[in-house]
Amino acid sequence: MEAKVKAHIWVAMAIRMSDMAGRPAAVLRKGDADSGGLLCVLLGRGGQVVLAQARDAEGRPAWIRGTGADPVASDVADAYVERQVKRDPDLWVLEFESPDYLPPFEARII
Repeated sequence: MEAKVKAHIWVAMAIRMSDMAGRPAAVLRKGDADSGGLLCVLLGRGGQVVLAQARDAEGRPAWIRGTGADPVASDVADAYVERQVKRDPDLWVLEFESPDYLPPFEARII
């Protein structure tokens, strides 16, 4: 079985990495400290992209663009986040300023 990092520790790491990269970040919603899932909202000039945790075909951790390949308006991103939180109330929601729509942490996007 693969060891899993507790959610609150992962969130602290991501916020720290964003800070080190000079990109403001915020926790918009706290989820379950141990096993909560994650949504990351990437803010850019042309809109927002929401990344959601996923697993690839081999079961390895990855991220998907929950709102699609292209940036969307804030109301569309907010609606996506709201739907996901209704399905999983343990979710954490993080926000990062990201002009290039890339997260400040290592992420494989599928």
